[in-house]
Amino acid sequence: MHLPWCVRKCPYCDFNSHELRSARPDPAYIDALLADFSAELPSIGNRRIETVFLGGGTPSLFAADEIARLLDGLRARAPFATDAEITLEANPGTVERGTFAGYRAAGINRVSLGAQSFDAAALGALGRIHSPRETFAAVEELHAAGLANFNLDLMYALPGQTPERALADVVAACALGPAHLSHYELTLEPGTPFHARPPVLPDEDSAYTMQVECGRALADAGYRQYEVSAYARAGARCRHNLNYWEFGDYLGIGAGAHGKLSLELPAQIWRSVKPRMPGAYAAAAIAGRCGERTRVARADLPFEFLLNALRLIDGFDRALLEERTGLAIEFIMAPLERAVRRGLLEARPGGWRPTALGRRFLNDLQADFLA
Repeated sequence: MHLPWCVRKCPYCDFNSHELRSARPDPAYIDALLADFSAELPSIGNRRIETVFLGGGTPSLFAADEIARLLDGLRARAPFATDAEITLEANPGTVERGTFAGYRAAGINRVSLGAQSFDAAALGALGRIHSPRETFAAVEELHAAGLANFNLDLMYALPGQTPERALADVVAACALGPAHLSHYELTLEPGTPFHARPPVLPDEDSAYTMQVECGRALADAGYRQYEVSAYARAGARCRHNLNYWEFGDYLGIGAGAHGKLSLELPAQIWRSVKPRMPGAYAAAAIAGRCGERTRVARADLPFEFLLNALRLIDGFDRALLEERTGLAIEFIMAPLERAVRRGLLEARPGGWRPTALGRRFLNDLQADFLA
């Protein structure tokens, strides 16, 4: 569920987010989300909700009682798993003391906190509105609220960053005891201010050194890498993101949200997208005619599946590919064997996984499976 407002849009961000022009987002947006969800329900039949991810933007700009109204409305409309993972993204610069206790009471049981760095100069270069001190305070409140299942987002290869400073960020993050850590490289995305006016970034060799050394430090601290940019303690992998990476189904609710549903394999696997602008989205959702659907062509299914499955450190199982796409493994055996010969993939019992070389040149590996 996409809640698209931020206090200020960061210059590297290409997400569908919009700067807030008032003290709080309009609570009527919650009504639009619930109407959108209701319209989607006939597509999912008797399936239950396993995870909810409130992303943005900055969903923590919505008050706890508004989040409670949203989650209560979802539960009134569809069955939830008893252990459903319900995640809220939050910005340390928009969290008030005590708020996390309210979010937990509303039904949130996992938080993803956008720390990005613990270096004040780096945060300034990224256009972030928070300070390292505010991240420390937000984590203190998470622990006080009993929300130990939280993720910290960290970026590396930042303007002017050295491998030593990137490693210092990881050490500081681990000291706060998150259950999960996302560690990803800053990229200059088209359409962003950083792409139009690029800052001076570390070169590729330095960025790779940061990735390797930080990954080693995370492993030493007890975090196992299970995806290119995701590390978790035992039992704390992000179930919501795993569903994306394993080509599972999900509803996309909210302005600009994307979804994917399998109705008949392989003939009817659909992608959906909702209107990007919050006003247009809300009007369409309330009117019950929100979004567009396109069917994934059979020839595109291998790439659609492997685009994300190849990001997983353990790779993918043959059985999962056949279950999620409806295709026999023979359909892609030629490119699989070619990737093995190139040293980008290796066979394992029941499936395949990227080699260290394959992870480093992931785009090349993924491109092997284009239709």
